[in-house]
Amino acid sequence: MDTKYYFECTTCGKTYLPDEIEYVCPECEKASNPDEPPKGILKTIYNYENIKSSYKKDKLYDKLRKNEFVDLLPISSPKYFSMLKVGKTPLYNVNKIENKHLSYRLYLKDESQNPTYSFKDRASSLVSAYAKEHKINKIVAASTGNAGSSLAGICAAQGQDAIIFVPKAAPKAKLTQICMYGAKLIPVDGTYDDAFDLSMEATKKFGWYNRNTAYNPFTIEGKKIVSYEIFQQLQKTAPDKVFVPVGDGCIISGVFKGFEDLLKLGLISKMPVIIAVQSEKSDNIVRNLKEEKFVSKPSNTVADSIAVDLPRNYWMTKLFMETYSAEGCIVSDEEILSASKKISENFGLFSEPAAAAAFAGLWKYQKEKKLNPGEKVVVLLTGSGLKDLASVQNLIEIPKAINTLEGIED
Repeated sequence: MDTKYYFECTTCGKTYLPDEIEYVCPECEKASNPDEPPKGILKTIYNYENIKSSYKKDKLYDKLRKNEFVDLLPISSPKYFSMLKVGKTPLYNVNKIENKHLSYRLYLKDESQNPTYSFKDRASSLVSAYAKEHKINKIVAASTGNAGSSLAGICAAQGQDAIIFVPKAAPKAKLTQICMYGAKLIPVDGTYDDAFDLSMEATKKFGWYNRNTAYNPFTIEGKKIVSYEIFQQLQKTAPDKVFVPVGDGCIISGVFKGFEDLLKLGLISKMPVIIAVQSEKSDNIVRNLKEEKFVSKPSNTVADSIAVDLPRNYWMTKLFMETYSAEGCIVSDEEILSASKKISENFGLFSEPAAAAAFAGLWKYQKEKKLNPGEKVVVLLTGSGLKDLASVQNLIEIPKAINTLEGIED
């Protein structure tokens, strides 16, 4: 196709030009069952051969990075991004946990250092940039909190209007962020899935541009840049394993897509083993991977950001995981909270439960001796612990106030 990119339906394989479609494959959308994840989610495909021929191989990645990866994104110029520093987050190399040296090389990707303190800024940044280029001013999203506060913050910096639908039980810190950024907050008396459905109705009724996970194909395109950064930070090599917290499946698909782009460009020779980590109280992706029919069960995990009854990007995630022999890992909420404490005490990184789930997966693999000596292992820490203080209150005890030094020891 004589175009920078096109869309491919992950269900039927049909392709569409950018001016033919905006969100999902219309035919597959009609065939979707309301009790199953939606079908017809679109994958964005670029002309990789043209990109490869544009630069010498030894200069290819550096040229792409210098131009903010615009060759691999659905925008024409970096000028459409906000002024906020999204991405380029640190990758910390640690060699011991609880004073015990590790046989493998562990790297922690700290996404809490994004502008609104979560990984979701990567998707919001690109969606906002695309809207800016196309003179779209109102953007709507459904969120358990992080995507909503992310879109609200990015839109504030861009002079755009954000409308955020959230379940009423979303953590107060995240709702506070949304309000402080000046977005229109619409609490929903129900779950994330209910908020998602209402935001879709509003999109169709009012014509707002929709940022929703997976439904907007560019959310994955924004998230994939994390894989480019990991590649760069590991001296232009791919890790052996990547642990990713999973709810809707959009973050892990973004991680897959980024490394797949690098594969298609000949910059890496193999896909890392990517491990999808879910709470046992919200395991609607991992639990269904080998089943003939998708069956949803209600989610009630402490990790609110990955609490999803109907994962909207299930089919793309399943396809990626099957294609690249990925692995699933189920952890308990107790393991997640323990991981949050362990990360904080050992590394000085305070991660919210959804982010700590990835580390809980790593810890489980370590106990089961599934990590090989010398291999490079990345854990994606997707959000700050300040996003959800209530979840960890039982892990700590605030000492009583004093008025003398009596009883204090050196």
